[in-house]
Amino acid sequence: MADGFAGKRVFITGAASGIGRATALRLARDGAELYLTDVNADGLELTVADVRALGAVVPAHRALDIADYDAVAGFAADIHTHHPAMDIVMNIAGISAWGTVEQLTHRHWRSMIDVNLMGPIHVIETFLPPMVAAGRGGQLVNVSSAAGLVALPWHAAYSASKYGLRGLSEVLRFDLARHGIGVSLVVPGAVDTPLVRTVEIVGVDREHPRVKRWVGLFSGHAVTPEKVAENILTGISRNRYLIYTSPDIRALYAFKRLAWWPYSVAMRQVNVIFTRALRPRSATFTPPP
Repeated sequence: MADGFAGKRVFITGAASGIGRATALRLARDGAELYLTDVNADGLELTVADVRALGAVVPAHRALDIADYDAVAGFAADIHTHHPAMDIVMNIAGISAWGTVEQLTHRHWRSMIDVNLMGPIHVIETFLPPMVAAGRGGQLVNVSSAAGLVALPWHAAYSASKYGLRGLSEVLRFDLARHGIGVSLVVPGAVDTPLVRTVEIVGVDREHPRVKRWVGLFSGHAVTPEKVAENILTGISRNRYLIYTSPDIRALYAFKRLAWWPYSVAMRQVNVIFTRALRPRSATFTPPP
């Protein structure tokens, strides 16, 4: 992608808001041909209208849930019936929920895996084989998280999905290299998106002043989706594997890799502080039927 994005066919999930929307608009300004999807139909239509207003072409878009394999496969089949294979596939859509193991329900675990891990897999298995067959190379971009690199408090279900996506991406980086297809893994920290403002914190009252203050502190150092989009496109153009969106995540991951024992001590203490600050309600265990 060193020669730019003009005329490149790009498939983007999560295009209705946040990082997905910002990336679509940035690519539109560069003259890319965009194929867009999101579960939010109204938000998707707004993005499509804004992209077209910038002069970019959107040959196909569809509101769907990436956790639904049949929906993704159907959209992919329709696209590939009328258009050549993609040059870039971007898995950006995702959801989040925080909670301790005694607070998280099966719904939380299941939804994290279905959307954040199986969703990208559905896209990969329906869009990457045509790219391989086309023989033109390209780029696969998967948006993971800082929670896919380090042990953030209360992120067990979310990290299960994001670490899984990281492992998948690392294998595919080598598997797809012989086809000239690069793989990039984006690892954002705090980003000022609707996801951050609406994340479910299980067992905690989001409206409590103490919780609002902590969420505000988290959001206060969040970067903009536009900044993330810029970093992603720079990373793609250089075929970087890990694409950081803020220096704090790069430093924290280096701390983990180079100083495991101090990192372990620090993360235990962070977990204690986090739990004391949010003070989750006591959970009553109910055995599954």
